[in-house]
Amino acid sequence: MSLVTKWHHMGYSKKYSVIVHFSGSTLMTTMTSERVRITTRVPARVQDTLEVAAAMLGATVNQFMIQSALREAERIIEREQMIRLSARDAERFFQALENPAPPNTRLKTALKRHEDARLDDQGTTFDWRPRPKRV
Repeated sequence: MSLVTKWHHMGYSKKYSVIVHFSGSTLMTTMTSERVRITTRVPARVQDTLEVAAAMLGATVNQFMIQSALREAERIIEREQMIRLSARDAERFFQALENPAPPNTRLKTALKRHEDARLDDQGTTFDWRPRPKRV
């Protein structure tokens, strides 16, 4: 699939652009007519290279640059949001999930407060107020 095809599938037109954002693993798109300008200065040889590459794909330089920058930005965001574990650390992580530590006193107290609040507020909005900080 060429960049032009991907670009049009993203909903690009002169009037609207599609904002693509991720929520978990779900891709969501929102139509907006608000547009912003991004400008940059580049050496002439960089411009020539961009023009040649864009022409090879049948895209404008603007389409090519935006699609390329967006693809790289999404790659960086995905890479930085991912946690990589060694095999040993992954094993320890899964062991902790499968065999959690018993709840401590503070967790038991929090659970009790939560259950009491749910029973007291059935059918109403939950109004939680933190306890004052201990000094």
